[in-house]
Amino acid sequence: MPRHRTIAALNRSIVTCRECPRLVRHREAVARERRRAFSDWEYWGRPVPGFGDPTARLLIVGLAPAAHGANRTGRMFTGDSSGDWLYDALHEFGFASQPGSTSRDDGLTLTDCYITAGARCTPPGNRPTQEEFDRCQPYLEAELRLLRGVRLVVTLGQIAHRQWLKASGWWHRLPVADRPPFAHGARREFSDGTVLLSSYHPSRQNTNTGRLTRATWFSIFREARQLLEAG
Repeated sequence: MPRHRTIAALNRSIVTCRECPRLVRHREAVARERRRAFSDWEYWGRPVPGFGDPTARLLIVGLAPAAHGANRTGRMFTGDSSGDWLYDALHEFGFASQPGSTSRDDGLTLTDCYITAGARCTPPGNRPTQEEFDRCQPYLEAELRLLRGVRLVVTLGQIAHRQWLKASGWWHRLPVADRPPFAHGARREFSDGTVLLSSYHPSRQNTNTGRLTRATWFSIFREARQLLEAG
């Protein structure tokens, strides 16, 4: 992959990627077949680039685009219930201009926050293979290089937690026993000053079962805001 000089250039490369045949077939099939509720939509059906403020101090890392969310709208966490939870919290704590996100042209902007994911294409069963994550990892690595202001990373779910550790290099630099384990609300500061804050993903599986509540979800972003304000 070429060494991109800007986030915009990187995102142009992301949306044209066809490195994973299984994911290409799936994302395009979903875009053709559509869900009945979105039959009048022209689905995005391509890899989904990151979204937000290129000078952000807060980076949020998710798993992968949802089939009828970001794969439909073309923007991370846009058009599904996970996005409803995420943007509600980001708005509450001053990172988002509005509490909901429905499309790429809905006027939403992010301040001091950038959103990305471990994989850029919607996967069958919401589970990319490790080989697919590995092919996508250079994009996350490039984002980490270009987003020079990032000081705090919130990972949404155990897989995103692992993929950020790999892309950032800490997975290989740290002894196995010293790698930060995933747990909701767990916090770890690294020697370069970056702080990692872990959270359950706001998926229906977690929110509908009560594993993740509004209170425990908002606590993550309250802490994020406090950490950034404390410097």
